Amino acid sequence: MMLDRLQALADRYEKLSELLCDPDVANDSRKLRDYSKEQSDLQEPYNAFMEYKETSAQYEEAKLMQNEKLDDEMREMVKMELEELGERKTQLEEQIRLLLLPKDPNDDKNVIVEVRGAAGGDEAALFASDLYRMYTKFADSQGWRTEVLDVSENDLGGYKEIIFMVVGKGAYSKLKFESGAHRVQRIPVTESGGRIHTSTSTVAVMPEVEEVEVEILDKDIRIDTFCSSGAGGQSVNTTKSAVRVLHVPTGIMATCQDGKSQNENKAKALQVLRARIADIQRQEEEAKYAGERKSKVGTGDRSERIRTYNFPQSRVTDHRIGLTMHKLDQIMNGDMGEIVSSLTIAEQAELLEKENMA
Repeated sequence: MMLDRLQALADRYEKLSELLCDPDVANDSRKLRDYSKEQSDLQEPYNAFMEYKETSAQYEEAKLMQNEKLDDEMREMVKMELEELGERKTQLEEQIRLLLLPKDPNDDKNVIVEVRGAAGGDEAALFASDLYRMYTKFADSQGWRTEVLDVSENDLGGYKEIIFMVVGKGAYSKLKFESGAHRVQRIPVTESGGRIHTSTSTVAVMPEVEEVEVEILDKDIRIDTFCSSGAGGQSVNTTKSAVRVLHVPTGIMATCQDGKSQNENKAKALQVLRARIADIQRQEEEAKYAGERKSKVGTGDRSERIRTYNFPQSRVTDHRIGLTMHKLDQIMNGDMGEIVSSLTIAEQAELLEKENMA
């Protein structure tokens, strides 16, 4: 069955190569974009299948050679070649199985990330700013770009809330596991007695949504403008450039005051609003299947505690997969690769288990 799927995939990949050489397609920007995107998505499994076919053919040739009259030295060489080819064949089979798993359609999208201080007052806000720094450092390491859409600071420089966009291929695939409650255990800067406090900040990661995916009608929104504010709520300018957009049918609201103009802030607020509406719709859809959905990497619910950062012990624990690492400083400085890889592997294992049961 796997080979049949791979052959169909390879046939489609080669057909797309023909289509992309067609002058009619070259002159049609929509078709050119869609076919190029589809072929790009098929590239990795296609290459793996081509290597698998070549390795399998070499393996069968080596097996036939075993039946021929060979001297001891040649027989040993054939035996070693068979072992190497067999091992590579097994590796490719495993790689292909993972490549054929259902792909999240949002994986390649940019993301909108919301980080909020939750339980813990000023310390929670300070931790929210630490999480924002961690994500921006990680984004830099991936070659992604970040852009702040809205921010609300406290008097200590922490973030009551910060909303930002991460722009880069595969951003959602690597950041989608971050949604949930992040708990910190440390001595706050506001604590004079040296006691360890526990605070939490929440993170929500939403894929960027195009206008055609979520239509927002002018009659369904109410737009308010006001002067942007800084720490403590004081006004930082006298022009009403900040924008608040309310989606009346759902009651969902988005605010943006970080842009240079009212139009820029309105566009960014609508961008956040679309992502929030799509996120609510996605959560409602998943709730229908909540009884049968037992995900190791969580539901993405903000109230779900997913990770603890223990500063005195330099320990980070991801509670969903039981992963504990004693390199908190590196992680807070954006070294999230091991966490992301472990969560991705857990998700793949879950999908494989589901495929085997089907």
